[in-house]
Amino acid sequence: MIAATIVVVAATEIFLPRQVDEPFRLAVIFASAAGLALVGAADDVWPMEAIPRLLLQTAAVAAVIAMLPCDMRIVPALPWWLDRAIALVGGVWLINVVNFMDGIDWMTVAEIVPVTAGLALVGLVGALPQDATLVALALCGAVIGFAPFNRPVAQLFLGDVGSLPIGLLLGWLLVLLAGRGYLAAAVLLPLYYLADATVTLLRRLVNGEPVTQPHRSHFYQRALDGGLSVYQIIGRVFALNIALGALASLSMVSGSLKLDVILITAGGVLVAALLWKFNRAGSETQKVV
Repeated sequence: MIAATIVVVAATEIFLPRQVDEPFRLAVIFASAAGLALVGAADDVWPMEAIPRLLLQTAAVAAVIAMLPCDMRIVPALPWWLDRAIALVGGVWLINVVNFMDGIDWMTVAEIVPVTAGLALVGLVGALPQDATLVALALCGAVIGFAPFNRPVAQLFLGDVGSLPIGLLLGWLLVLLAGRGYLAAAVLLPLYYLADATVTLLRRLVNGEPVTQPHRSHFYQRALDGGLSVYQIIGRVFALNIALGALASLSMVSGSLKLDVILITAGGVLVAALLWKFNRAGSETQKVV
């Protein structure tokens, strides 16, 4: 499936004009996001099998990748096809991560607001194209506008119809940031979401548990079941994302590979510490029971 999608992306980049104007790029990206919203709306009403859902998500990500500048690379040392494959897999995974992590009130707000605010700020100083900066600002504003309705106890939820397009747009912004030479920042900004979802998935695979079915195994869910309030969990996640944003900013200023490694390591330590606290809260409850 990935190989076939790469062929489609390659063909698109060959037959499209070398210089596609911004309105056309944005039209394709927004159409892909709208398509994912429709897929999410359908899945919310009539649950869809995992494979068709994954195929549709892959098609949306492939369309967005095809709109990237032809000479853009996330890792310049890699061949074109491998770089695009990484972008494809990472984009599909991020879409699902945002969906998986939207499990309690205000969780998406605590993640998306600081990340998109950080992207908008670095865009204003030239680290992102103007159109991407405006999208980051718009997405940040939209989630802030959604926040009062999603405040615990929530009156409104994102569901798949909201979380899937948010994941797609966020992935596009992060790929653009990485493609401009700021890979460390692109890794640091969403690091909590990526770590919680990825470790949870791997843990379920090791334990032989189904990974495509709903569950309450995420670290933040274990913390909630362990007695922490929604506000306590969200406050910790929001504070962590602010810290990760600060580390991302430092990595962009430094321009040093050695310092980038140190900053990513520091971010990983902060994320691991919060995951450990969340896991400990859930484990203590299990002992009591």
